[in-house]
Amino acid sequence: MRISELSRESGVPVATIKFYLRERLLPDGVLTSATQAQYDETHVARLRLVRALIGPGGLSIAAARSVIEAIENPPSSVHDLLGVAAMAVGRPAAHHDHSRVHDLMRSWGWQVDDKDCETHAALEDALRALDAAGFELPEGAMEVYVEHMRAIAAFEIAAVPNESAAAAVRYVVLGTLLIEPLILNLRRMAQQEESARRFGSVARIGDNAPE
Repeated sequence: MRISELSRESGVPVATIKFYLRERLLPDGVLTSATQAQYDETHVARLRLVRALIGPGGLSIAAARSVIEAIENPPSSVHDLLGVAAMAVGRPAAHHDHSRVHDLMRSWGWQVDDKDCETHAALEDALRALDAAGFELPEGAMEVYVEHMRAIAAFEIAAVPNESAAAAVRYVVLGTLLIEPLILNLRRMAQQEESARRFGSVARIGDNAPE
């Protein structure tokens, strides 16, 4: 198909397709003349992936390119491939010393991989924010969080599609970006439900305080 047909098939404007070609997010078509190229269904599928990464995925062009490059030249292991996808969706973190996080991970029986230190640094930022606010987690809270996060992660990783690198990366990138708000809001809703069950609508602060 020509680029105009590719545009109609994918719903992506011709100008945007040309931009993706220049940014190396979309592979070149097969040249049929000096000014024309032919495209096929693989280009349609790639356009859908790129639109998902940049649209609902919210990735920058540079981050999307790193994901596309990992798909085109996948590392030797699925674990490393998924690591590329996870890094692409990560948020910048201050690079404080995060040996505390590594110590916690070892206490949980988790592997400490220096390639994943961006997420380790982000957790250290979160812990430092708690420290700065003088907020102490209830006893056993971290263990509860870890137990439930491990269960969620096991479920999600078991569901990673394995038919192609593109499918696996799309699942991880979009699953991370779109499911994290889902988990956060479910947590808040569960808190509201538990608060209503425990305190009811008539409980007042200090009702159970000693006289």
